[in-house]
Amino acid sequence: MIGSGILKGMAVTLRNFAGSYFEKERLITVQYPEERNPLPENYRNFPFLVYDGEDAHAGLRCVACQICEKECPPQCIYIIKSKDKKPDYIGKPQFYPAVFDIDISVCMSCQICVEVCPFEAIKMDKEFELSQRERFDALLLRKEQLSKSNDYYHRIHPIEATAVDKNLSDAAAAAEAKKKAAAEAAAKAAAAKAAAPAVEEEKATTSAPSPAPTTIASPESAAGSTSAPGETPPASTTSETAQPPPESK
Repeated sequence: MIGSGILKGMAVTLRNFAGSYFEKERLITVQYPEERNPLPENYRNFPFLVYDGEDAHAGLRCVACQICEKECPPQCIYIIKSKDKKPDYIGKPQFYPAVFDIDISVCMSCQICVEVCPFEAIKMDKEFELSQRERFDALLLRKEQLSKSNDYYHRIHPIEATAVDKNLSDAAAAAEAKKKAAAEAAAKAAAAKAAAPAVEEEKATTSAPSPAPTTIASPESAAGSTSAPGETPPASTTSETAQPPPESK
């Protein structure tokens, strides 16, 4: 029949139109902003900085390596490295950003900064209600505005944040084990170095020849006496014959 395909298509359209009013799973309209649809796990908008603990400055993961600044395609990240250092999550002294700005009027949410960060310090946020009346300074986010806690990161990206925390804890444990092994090796080396002079002295003592024993002879033994100690030696039984002096001619 000519036009049957058009009629079938219109029937599908009519069924969907009517179902969008009566089927609960098809009711997609929400009363925004009172009602909000949950955002998916992988939704991303603009970057933010993660810090651990309660202090945003002390717990900031960023070490101002400036890799994200160099890799950013629209060049919307601006970083100034600090002059001093603070300990990171494994206790190693690291630099930190004295200035960290992101111009979200230029950012294109490409997530390259997140992918190149070796310290898991920058992540993508889900906040999208960022409209302002002024388009320049109001859309330039400073470090204080960008810094958000690890708990917030867990709320918006629970699966990803759990995996990141596990990687960081494994890295911290490996660093602690390496530090402990190095300390034990240094202690053994110091003990061996301290024991070396004593070993050398002992070797020198054992290798030197021992002196021959000295015997002090008594007068009796020197004269050939066989009497016991304390007794008068016997008189000699051999008489010596005096030889007359030679006659003079």
